[in-house]
Amino acid sequence: MKKIQLLLVAFALSFIVNAQNETILTISGEPISKSEFEYVFKKNNSKTAITKAELDEYMELFINYKLKVKEAEELGMDTVASFKKELNGYREQLAAPYLTNSEVDNELIQQAYDRMKFEIRASHILIKVDQNALPTDTLKAYTKINEIRNMTVKGEMTFEAAAIEYSQDPSAKTNKGDLGYFTAFQMVYPFENAAYETPVGEVSLIVRTRFGYHILKVVDKRPSRGELKVSHIVIISNDQMKPVQQDQAKAKIDEIYAKVEAGSDFGLLAKQFSDDKGSAQKGGELPLFGPGKMVPEFEDQAYALKMVGDVSAPFKSRFGWHIIKLLEVKKLESFEELKPVIEKKIQRDSRSQVSKEAFIQELIKEYGFKNYPKNLSPFYTWVDSTIFLNKWVIDPSWSMNKTLFTISKRKYTQKDFADYLLMQMKRSKMTNKSIMPIESYVNTNFTAFKNASILAYEDANLENKYPNFKALMQEYHDGILLFELSDQKVWKKATSDTLGLDAYYEAYKMENMWPERVEAQIYKSIDENIAKKVYEMVSKGYSNDSIRAIINNNSQLNLVIEEGLFSKEDDELFSKVEWKRGLSEMVLFNNQYSFINITDILLPSPKSLDDAKGYYISNYQEQLEKEWIHSLRLKYPVIINKEVLYSIATD
Repeated sequence: MKKIQLLLVAFALSFIVNAQNETILTISGEPISKSEFEYVFKKNNSKTAITKAELDEYMELFINYKLKVKEAEELGMDTVASFKKELNGYREQLAAPYLTNSEVDNELIQQAYDRMKFEIRASHILIKVDQNALPTDTLKAYTKINEIRNMTVKGEMTFEAAAIEYSQDPSAKTNKGDLGYFTAFQMVYPFENAAYETPVGEVSLIVRTRFGYHILKVVDKRPSRGELKVSHIVIISNDQMKPVQQDQAKAKIDEIYAKVEAGSDFGLLAKQFSDDKGSAQKGGELPLFGPGKMVPEFEDQAYALKMVGDVSAPFKSRFGWHIIKLLEVKKLESFEELKPVIEKKIQRDSRSQVSKEAFIQELIKEYGFKNYPKNLSPFYTWVDSTIFLNKWVIDPSWSMNKTLFTISKRKYTQKDFADYLLMQMKRSKMTNKSIMPIESYVNTNFTAFKNASILAYEDANLENKYPNFKALMQEYHDGILLFELSDQKVWKKATSDTLGLDAYYEAYKMENMWPERVEAQIYKSIDENIAKKVYEMVSKGYSNDSIRAIINNNSQLNLVIEEGLFSKEDDELFSKVEWKRGLSEMVLFNNQYSFINITDILLPSPKSLDDAKGYYISNYQEQLEKEWIHSLRLKYPVIINKEVLYSIATD
């Protein structure tokens, strides 16, 4: 009975596999499986109910995609070195999540999030020592940092004084070792551990990083300040401007600040006077930002504001003079929201080694790793100091066929390790400073060789172990080919084929027109009497430069003049006045007295190719794409197996 059940299970599994391997499509006689189509379809369509019409529509896109890939392969684009290099680069990135311990990863993510809730202020003292230093040099550096720690802990010397006198961090002479505030991911991982594990006011244990030995004194620990949203007003002022212009900018920001102090609406002032036109239209509002996102002067002033609604005094940055108003304080996001961000940071951080080491131990058990340490001992005599001078060679008389270790059924011999040592020697370009005891050198490199071999073995088997990884690699393979060929046939051609683009423009230029526009000057003032005076001056033919010099003599806020070509959509003011040549009537709008002088009216006309080049290039690319797809469909016969296609439908 059990045999019959096993046979039925085996039959069912075989049926499922065969169903997935059914041919859904052939292109020029080459079959494409249902599973490949279904993977791509479901990746781009999360609906549970799938109709035949949706499958038909997506199949057309899939065919176009596969036709381009087929053409690229026919042209041999998948055999060139640049393609292989790019695909291997993507494979390294895609394989990375498969080559770590997920449980340890999750612990590291949680640890990092818990630390991001706080900012640490610490001072440190560094005694430099190379990672590969001789034991005597390492001991010397350790002894020195230990002596310094004992002095500071016993109170024989303040930490700050010790940093100035002994620290080999060059900045210590001026900052007394003070690193300011930092949080997770802003320091190397061992240093970060010491900072978060040492109580405030105490000196840490000695910690080793790639820079050398450190001790830390934790000065403060405070909750994360989160992110801020502010409005700002900026008046441009920089070293490239004339002194008189810089003085005018300072006078202008002071006048604006006086109005804020007197109770004027901050957002309205930003609209009227801020030189940041993008934010001015939103009342000066900027997107949320956190520490390190703005120039230091701006960030310091923003975080100094205590309450929503508080406004800073004018302050200077390299961009000009600012005033900022605090709108919102956003605390640290939830763990779920930040988890993907933290995960990516860990992949680039030294703490990823913790996960990798745990993963290697998993693989050692999974693949039945066996080590033969006796066969390593000959290397202690085979390798000599010439390896530090890039002169070591393998003696042909050495018998190097013994097994050092096995991974599954694969043997790794002494010759494999010797080749690894040669490769490392050529890569490292070692000097006399790199010299270390031969036994330590051999053991360190053997551990690295063993770990690299285990990971490489796992890496080579990813496609066999994980169907999703195999499908993803196929997707990237096709995507790179598709990009390269599309670039040649469509994107670059549309920009380099000037004759073709000119012909396309002539054929379709009436479809992209300028609206009716005016050549005009717009005059705005918050003072009615000043506006009337300006109106009279414009009527008498005064130049705008003369008007500015006279009217803004005692205040840069008296008058704003805008000149250029405008459509009715460019400024709401145009909806308040009559659209005709000459001076308009004066209107009160946005708390400003405004009028317009229209000197010319331009009728609707086609935009030139230069005016709308992006638009015409994009449309020309679409035309080239359609023509290319049509030629590929003629070149490669396509047959769709509708029965297999519709078996995916659920509705």
